[in-house]
Amino acid sequence: MSEMRVVGIRIEQPQNQPVLLLREVDGDRYLPIWIGQMEATAIALEQQGVEPVRPLTHDLIKNLVDAFGRTLEEVRIVDLKEGTFYADLVFDGGLRVSSRPSDAVAVALRIGAPVFVEEPVLAEAGLVMPDEREDEVEKFKEFLESVSPDDFKATDG
Repeated sequence: MSEMRVVGIRIEQPQNQPVLLLREVDGDRYLPIWIGQMEATAIALEQQGVEPVRPLTHDLIKNLVDAFGRTLEEVRIVDLKEGTFYADLVFDGGLRVSSRPSDAVAVALRIGAPVFVEEPVLAEAGLVMPDEREDEVEKFKEFLESVSPDDFKATDG
């Protein structure tokens, strides 16, 4: 299992499809996950420090976790089946709740919980992008120009 950091949300052209990009904390692999527009917006707003006037769904989930006195210990992307990623929210006491990775990451960012990806998922869908001298954004733009979601059959349905 590898800890990941959220690089950010990018928009794949020409389809205008949002892509969540994760990168290994102690490695070279990236994990692109095509996600929905609403989840992309929720992740981007949190990364930009934008606080909505009223809580969005992921803010509400954070508030519920706090109100129930629970601790979200981590998020794990645990599987990839037929092009769909699966994640778990892992709470104190070992409680696990299944989630879409995009929702899990949006909640993790709000709570400050780490994100992990199981090794079989990274082995199947992780990418090593060449030329370490380029910054991550430029590498990702080049990557997006050369692939489509069909190359991975990976969606966050």
